[in-house]
Amino acid sequence: MKLVDKVYCAGIVGCGGAGFPTHVKMNAKVEYFLINAVECEPLLYSDRWIMKNKAHEVVVAISAVMKELEAQTCIIALKNEYKSEIESLKDAIKKNNANIRIHGMKSFYPAGDEQVVVYETTGRIVPEGGIPLNVGCVVSNVTTLKHIFDAINGIPFTNRVLTVTGNVKNPTIVDVPIGTSFEECIEIAGGSLTRNYSVIDGGPMMGKYLEESDVRNSHVKKTTSGIIVLSEDDHLTIKNRVSIETMRKLASSACIQCNFCSQLCPRNLLGHGIQPHRIMRKLAMNTSFESILQYDDVKAAMLCSECGVCENFACPMGLQPRTINSEVKKLLAENGIRYGSEVKELKEDYFRRYRKIPTKRIISRLGLNKYYLAKIEASTSYKPNSVSIPLSQHIGAPSKPVVEIGDSVTEGQVIASCEEGKLGARVHASISGMVREITDKIVISK
Repeated sequence: MKLVDKVYCAGIVGCGGAGFPTHVKMNAKVEYFLINAVECEPLLYSDRWIMKNKAHEVVVAISAVMKELEAQTCIIALKNEYKSEIESLKDAIKKNNANIRIHGMKSFYPAGDEQVVVYETTGRIVPEGGIPLNVGCVVSNVTTLKHIFDAINGIPFTNRVLTVTGNVKNPTIVDVPIGTSFEECIEIAGGSLTRNYSVIDGGPMMGKYLEESDVRNSHVKKTTSGIIVLSEDDHLTIKNRVSIETMRKLASSACIQCNFCSQLCPRNLLGHGIQPHRIMRKLAMNTSFESILQYDDVKAAMLCSECGVCENFACPMGLQPRTINSEVKKLLAENGIRYGSEVKELKEDYFRRYRKIPTKRIISRLGLNKYYLAKIEASTSYKPNSVSIPLSQHIGAPSKPVVEIGDSVTEGQVIASCEEGKLGARVHASISGMVREITDKIVISK
């Protein structure tokens, strides 16, 4: 069986956040195969854990994928400060006689953005609305490579390593089956230190905010990189509770058009046409989101990576351009409106070198210093008695169940698959047991 088929059968999707089905990425021939090991989201350590503890597996998988892609060059991009991780990788590269180069980067945000990784390692700029493949590159997250190693050995994607941190007793790295409840993960870390809490699913800059009531119905997906527990008085809790309508009104009354959001935008600094301050200005001059969709500079919201620099760092007024961009993107998609990218040569902004935001400044601005200083050295594995496995864990169409209520399943068995001709990925049972419920999730209990 070809490697790409093994990856498809294992149900592997990108672990860096987007969840793009990996077998689709591998159907290409490229010059560069780039490994994103930067883990630039503050407070997350799971990729680093993989590099320290699974370096051999990562390097073996890289070599196999390089061969599949016919890539001439492979580069692992990570931060220079990851000293022990670099040593682990170098040792594995040497032992496997692998043709892999390590590219050290400064600790800035968003160093792990896919397009930033491409530029920092190759000097090539991904075109507006494009993907790395447009410039001869395929980018994979380092944890994805660990799962590709498993696929080579016939093991499907059923477990996820993630960080549980923030306002918990014992911040830790956990290795849990897909479908494990967030509440159980938080309990593994000793539980929340406050009675009332909220959660960021992912990193503090780009992760999804969840109220405590939402946490009860949240379960680990293939793309879950972290669970950050927040107290009620944390800055991110307060900020995420602002309604979209309030954001619109604040944009109308408080935006001073300083354009810091555009000056610090990572996409803008690579020559892309997005300028968040112009979108804020259009919103200030109109009464609704729908009334501004026809403007070209508003359509440029489609270029937004939603990294959060504009609202979590750049804006001196505490406004939320990223969230507004996200709302605009959703409405543009619903109305079938596209951004007409120009075919032009993109150039790095001269000042980009001075506008790379140090990670520690991001942490301070977010009010997360008390969590950032917590050392996460402990790791643990956990097997729950019941899992609730989402059918949509990836970009594309939700997977379709191939089991029925009452069926007995074994760990690793296919329980859902993507429809032929549609973008998607297989889903496997992460524990052995009986299928109890099928909705947008498949519930299995022992």
